[in-house]
Amino acid sequence: MFSTLGSLCVAAAAATAFHYLNSLWAVPSNQPEDLCKSRSNKPDPGAPKKNPPNVEESLPEKSPRQSGPPQPSSLRNSIDIKFAPSGSDPPSTPKRPPGSQKGVSDPPSLPKRPPESQKRVSDPPIPPKRPPGSQKGVSDPPSQPKRPPGPLKGISNQKSGLSVYAIPEHLKDLIERDRVPDVLRKPLSPSTYVDFFAALLYAEDYYLKKWSEFILKGVTLEIREEWTSEKSVLKNNKIERKEEEKKTYVVFEIETIPEKRPYLLSRDYVFLQPAGKKVNPFEGILTRVVKSKYVYTEFGNDFHSQHSATRKYDVSFSFNRVCLKRSHHAVAAAMDLSFQILFPQPVRRTNYLKPTSVFLSSHNFHQEEISAIHQILNLESPPPYLIEGSLSRTRLVIREAILQIYRTFPESRILVTSSKNSTCDHLLRSLKEEIPEQELFRANAAFRELEDVPDDILASSAYETNKECFTCPSLKDLKKFKVITSTFVSSFRLHNTGINAGHFTHIFPVDASNATEPEVMVTLANLVDEKTAIVVTGCLGDSPERVRSDIARRNGLKISYFLRLLNSEPYSSRNPMFVGHLRM
Repeated sequence: MFSTLGSLCVAAAAATAFHYLNSLWAVPSNQPEDLCKSRSNKPDPGAPKKNPPNVEESLPEKSPRQSGPPQPSSLRNSIDIKFAPSGSDPPSTPKRPPGSQKGVSDPPSLPKRPPESQKRVSDPPIPPKRPPGSQKGVSDPPSQPKRPPGPLKGISNQKSGLSVYAIPEHLKDLIERDRVPDVLRKPLSPSTYVDFFAALLYAEDYYLKKWSEFILKGVTLEIREEWTSEKSVLKNNKIERKEEEKKTYVVFEIETIPEKRPYLLSRDYVFLQPAGKKVNPFEGILTRVVKSKYVYTEFGNDFHSQHSATRKYDVSFSFNRVCLKRSHHAVAAAMDLSFQILFPQPVRRTNYLKPTSVFLSSHNFHQEEISAIHQILNLESPPPYLIEGSLSRTRLVIREAILQIYRTFPESRILVTSSKNSTCDHLLRSLKEEIPEQELFRANAAFRELEDVPDDILASSAYETNKECFTCPSLKDLKKFKVITSTFVSSFRLHNTGINAGHFTHIFPVDASNATEPEVMVTLANLVDEKTAIVVTGCLGDSPERVRSDIARRNGLKISYFLRLLNSEPYSSRNPMFVGHLRM
């Protein structure tokens, strides 16, 4: 009996010791069994969510900067950036410093760290990396998600190199109520420049989003056919000319009162859905609006094969935001521009080159045109030189100046940009008369209509038949061209391919009075340095055409970069060293 009792006591003691030792190594009940494995499978709380694919951002371009451009300073804290769920880690847990070993500071056997307020003073958390320029000692509240290292940015789309640029909530609230943001009431200055134009662009963004839900119900369509002038097409890498082509347009009427309809522009998207049917809509492109009432669109064979004259459709619209996003990017990048480009100041300029007596154009130049050409040849750096006059006159001056630079400075690299394809094409065609074709390149928008490109311009372009879009050559080949022409917005593709600021010795923003300042900045902010000669041309009375928002129209986006400079010193005093005025 005593023997049996002794055996039971020994067994009980052993069981107690076993449970005691086991409790020392057991994982707490509120922790996963394998803490290291659990953490490795969960997203980092500081990492931004990946964005879903965006049709507007599907341009075949590679981003030169993976992190995207910085947002304007005073708007940064209002941009809505979403982060991945924090999983089992509390929001206040700091990110591990680069190179630290996973699991070393937090062994699997330890329970969760207590909240920030309950941590021991002797064991402070490792602080996250501070964004450049942030104030020392000022940290985010523990309840907010951690920001990624670096300045706060728009959500980046790696495919296009652009950010989403969500409208800050405080600006959205003002614009919804048709209130002018405070920054637009302040004078434009170096300290307000970025926020000023960002607010104008956000007003444009809001306008597009507001009207993206607009629908015309039960619309009757009309099919109209028109003959076009001769065009050229590219087949099997060979240019084939079509004498004439019959185009079929889908036409419908729209309300003429601006407050009751969106402001429509060429290249906007149009969607037609058979009324009363839940089917995928047909997608087309808006060509033009006639008399503010008749909308001309183009649709594919899939639409025409099912259409009948008695069928009615619900019509909706979508607006291309690529131009706006590139303008946002340029405004943010303008923070790094020379003061002499955004707000020029008088500098000493002298004529040190011997005036050219032999001109390469057959045109008889007036004295003010000859003077402008001489000033361009003497130009070496900012501030820009302005030429005011009609487009037909300024194009002749620019052509002659480019030919003289090409002959006089063998190492020169020249970029000509404009708001319209027709202006770029015209200048390139005129330069082909004197400059070998292999030294000229026309940088087109990726999805410019092939049939709209003249055959002589197509020969100087890069087009991929497999992708059915215009491209840019490799960086190595791109650097070989002496003269490149492009629209303002499409010049972003040169920067995106790898052309750095300073590659071009001369940049000519032509007809800049017809473009918004952020559009011109797409060229200047990305490709200019302190040694770039800049010549900006425009015409008094012209203004940017593609501005939709009333707030943006009334508060500065209709004032071009050209006009803003022309009305300020040193240009307003008509100093011939800084501005040339051509007779009409």
